[in-house]
Amino acid sequence: MAVLRHVVGETLRAVRLRQRRTLREVSAAARVSLGYLSEIERGHKEPSSELLAAICEALGVPLSEVFLAVSDTLRRQERASVHSTRAVGPVLAPSPINDLSGPQVRVVPTIAA
Repeated sequence: MAVLRHVVGETLRAVRLRQRRTLREVSAAARVSLGYLSEIERGHKEPSSELLAAICEALGVPLSEVFLAVSDTLRRQERASVHSTRAVGPVLAPSPINDLSGPQVRVVPTIAA
């Protein structure tokens, strides 16, 4: 199972790299040290909500779009984990949380560069 701070960091790094911006540029714009931003992107530190909002503002992307991308990544990883362990893992009773048999709606978030 993925750790939330890793997925958040990977998502922020992907946005920054798509924009072809350096850690230095984004850290200055977000008013966070370069080293701390690097640790966030590598999943070593979990940013506060205020810091995450500042980083998103520095990147010019809405916080909600970052959360959608993080949620989509976590959902894919969880489904892959459930499908890969079904033969040997625990049997899940049907519930709104783990019922994978019904129609699935997939939201594909897009983050503008």
